[in-house]
Amino acid sequence: MSYCLAIEGMQPESRKELHKNYHDHYYGFPIHDDNELFGRLLMEINQAGLSWETILKKENSFRTAYSNFDIHKIAAYTVEDRERLLNDSGIIRNKLKVNAAIENAKTIMGLQKEYGSFEKWLEHHHPKTLPEWMKLFKKTFKFTGGEIVNEFLMSTGYLKGAHAESCPIHSKVLAQNPLWKKEDDQ
Repeated sequence: MSYCLAIEGMQPESRKELHKNYHDHYYGFPIHDDNELFGRLLMEINQAGLSWETILKKENSFRTAYSNFDIHKIAAYTVEDRERLLNDSGIIRNKLKVNAAIENAKTIMGLQKEYGSFEKWLEHHHPKTLPEWMKLFKKTFKFTGGEIVNEFLMSTGYLKGAHAESCPIHSKVLAQNPLWKKEDDQ
């Protein structure tokens, strides 16, 4: 079932609005800011084993706890910062996920140095099949399995499939020229 149809199911109103806002304004739209790209990866990693609704409810807490997803600040986190995060009830307190956020921030800083930005690194490797992306992410980042990689790339416009063509948001995403569209245009 496409995400577009899934949000129309039987849900309490506040839950439906939470999903609808993400669906209508964020899901599948390209992100051109490295900190926001990193933030989406961090949130996708934290979603592993949980519902996306849980992560959406905690997004503001994640932003606060993780320095508004500032890659350079997170890469410099100390042992005390790790402890602070592990004691923050507003986020997911999982040692592997906290460590992955910090280590992945350091990795992205290296990619920025080599490619100019995280976004340019992604563009450099585009297009790839999902299995190729998964292999690359597993080699490059911590705590990135197939579902995490798929959702990260789909939700940020690198892989097709965030919205059904019949979904009214699909045309809005197309107007933002997601990278997957360039493949379709060739």
